[in-house]
Amino acid sequence: MSDAELPDSKRRREAFHDERTMSVSAMVIPGREGRHIAKGCYAGRSVAVFTSGGDAQGMNAAVRAVVRMGIYVGCRVYCIREGYQGMVDGGDNIVEASWASVSGILQQGGTTIGSARCKDFREKEGRLKAAFNLIQREITNIVCIGGDGSLTGANCFRNEWPELLQELVSQGKITKQQADKCQHLHIVGMVGSIDNDFCGTDMTIGTDSALHRIIEAVDAITTTAQSHQRAFVMEVMGRHCGYLALVAALASGASWVFIPEAPPEENWEDKFCDFLAQERQLGRRLNIIIVAEGAIDVNGSPITATGVQQLITSRLKFDTRVTVLGHVQRGGSPSAFDRILSTRMGAEAVLALMEATPETPACVVSLDGNQTVRVPLMQCVERTQMVQKAMNAKKFDLAQRLRGRSFQSNLFTYKSLRKLRPPPASACNPEGTCQKPFNLAVMNIGAPAAGMNACMRAFVRIAQTAGYTVLGIIDGFEGLCEDNVRPISWMEVHNWVGQGGSNIGTKRILASEKGYEDVANKLKQHNVHGLLVIGGFEAFHSVLKMAEMREKFDGFCIPMMVIPCTISNNVPGTDFSLGCDTALNEIADICDRIKQSATGTKRRVFVVETMGGHCGYLATLSGLAGGADAAYIFEEPFGIKDLQNDVIHIRAKIKDGVQRGLIIRNEKANSNYTTDFIHQLYSEEGKDTFTCRKNVLGHMQQGGAPSPFDRNLGTKFGCRAAEYLSKQVSESVVDGKVYSTAPGTASVLGVVRRQMIVTPMAVLGSITDFKYRIPKQQWWLKLRPLLRIMAKHESQYEMEGINLKSVESTDESDDVVLQAGVGIQ
Repeated sequence: MSDAELPDSKRRREAFHDERTMSVSAMVIPGREGRHIAKGCYAGRSVAVFTSGGDAQGMNAAVRAVVRMGIYVGCRVYCIREGYQGMVDGGDNIVEASWASVSGILQQGGTTIGSARCKDFREKEGRLKAAFNLIQREITNIVCIGGDGSLTGANCFRNEWPELLQELVSQGKITKQQADKCQHLHIVGMVGSIDNDFCGTDMTIGTDSALHRIIEAVDAITTTAQSHQRAFVMEVMGRHCGYLALVAALASGASWVFIPEAPPEENWEDKFCDFLAQERQLGRRLNIIIVAEGAIDVNGSPITATGVQQLITSRLKFDTRVTVLGHVQRGGSPSAFDRILSTRMGAEAVLALMEATPETPACVVSLDGNQTVRVPLMQCVERTQMVQKAMNAKKFDLAQRLRGRSFQSNLFTYKSLRKLRPPPASACNPEGTCQKPFNLAVMNIGAPAAGMNACMRAFVRIAQTAGYTVLGIIDGFEGLCEDNVRPISWMEVHNWVGQGGSNIGTKRILASEKGYEDVANKLKQHNVHGLLVIGGFEAFHSVLKMAEMREKFDGFCIPMMVIPCTISNNVPGTDFSLGCDTALNEIADICDRIKQSATGTKRRVFVVETMGGHCGYLATLSGLAGGADAAYIFEEPFGIKDLQNDVIHIRAKIKDGVQRGLIIRNEKANSNYTTDFIHQLYSEEGKDTFTCRKNVLGHMQQGGAPSPFDRNLGTKFGCRAAEYLSKQVSESVVDGKVYSTAPGTASVLGVVRRQMIVTPMAVLGSITDFKYRIPKQQWWLKLRPLLRIMAKHESQYEMEGINLKSVESTDESDDVVLQAGVGIQ
């Protein structure tokens, strides 16, 4: 039988196994194309991991990843309890870890190995004791998880290491042979801090989880505030950095935010009170004010939550309450984002240590878009310290720039969306005519997903700020053909940012189902001059076909843009779709509860089915976040032998003392190996060892309030779409009418690594698998081996080429680029 005659599933499976079983004997030189890391390739070395400073959600996931990746590459791995204090005290504070010793900690907040402030380590005598304790166990590779102070201490320890060895030899505490064997100390850091105040990384461990706690509190307070027409002043953490306060304000639509990097102008009290009073006059029943604990005015004087409350009460007579969240923000289970981030960083930290040379500077494992990268430690520390120096010198514009473009973009976006109404006509242009004779329309296509409303809110307000009328097309193409189109006002979208689903309705109906001619005629009839479609693969496919029909129907000769919004994350042109982060958090939370339900019962394995169509993103990422033993997806073909091996593997683990197992299956992973089949297989093969239960999660994955990530991403998407479409409409005016057939006027706005990318439909069509509705290349597939390694499967980890980046190169996150075209800012 020829390849062409093979069944599709078998042909894909054979091609995949050929690729998976490629020889890895030829290792690629670091810094080039990357390489495969085989099991046990660094046997004989030792690695230690510790947490220091304030705790942060996700630290346990990072410790787990370091331990398991270390064991995978053949190292002896030690956990140092109580941070630097445990290193100084030694003894039982430095314990060798096993694969099972970090089982069950992925979903726990805080740090199970402890963290403590250590005065002893600040003195040379303390560091001498720490060095002695490490040498006794031949530990010369250390992973430090903490803030900039902890990382700076680790680097100083590394620089002082040769001197400490000499002193220990001279005191007779170690031999010359021991000193020679341990002559180089290698340090790799991971930043665990909820404040996200470390330059050189997009996100620090714990930040996303802290935002979850803040937004949960704001959402809860909103309901009681509306009931009584109250103002609430909420204090959040951020002694030196206003990131949490700023993003929380952006994600909740807060009335005002006070942060240290952008203090209010002189006599801000008058403007502040006037703003709150006008909000009430416009019918808003509540005011949410967020204050970072380190907020100051332009003179450096503190702005406190209590002080803001007294101001509102005395001047406006509003019923005002203060809520100080405090350490609630550090608590609770880590979000799916933090679990995955910590797992990836932990694995990369071990590899960075294994490849370090005596000349390699201490580095920090950072997040750069969807990649983990290594950044020089002290370069990051120095830039972080520069921010505080700039604020001390009252150079606040410099402080904002040093925080990075993402921080600046968040601040600019928040100020733009906070306004009470569009700018007056006199502010739009010299002629005083603000309103343009053009309309931008927005519709939702496909299944509802969290973030749709946040995106529409931002789009409506930025478009109206530019002078455009925004038309809402109710219920997609069906509503368009039924003339269900109406203007959306500025205040109508006021509270949309935190609402799930779609407030203007969404249907899965494609443009082709209503007829291209009818759709084009309706767009002309309603004077639509620019169209934004927010949705999943149906939205992408419809706009692609509409662009191809421009020669036949001039109603499609207008700028059109798609914003990917689907929990499946299967739209080409973006790494992340709106809604998928919220869905991942829902799945991770449900899996936690499912596993917990077996506590105290006999050993049990759960088979969980996720959504996603033919795209395995949800199954893979929720597998990483939930600590799954296996995740079955369509893109990675599997057969009965693979299933049998996984059953044998999990049976062995449970016999070794593991109480619970988790198997995740994507809904369309395989038409024959169904969820029922896998459940029955595990039930039969494991009946003497464990029981098995199945759970089909269904539409729970689509529900719930949007996560902070999806609210923030949706807001940025909406702003960029409004700016880009309005610019294209202005450039496409011919004889007073909008007309354009340029490829760039039918596009997808997505996030690729750290940049917002506008990609023409013509480019994306060729890299799309329309049969299975997925992109032909998907970045997250490279995380599949990591999932198996964390579950103790035999696997090979594909490491990307090493890229020791400069901290300055990590500040490009909000550039908007027209791929294969012209860049825009």
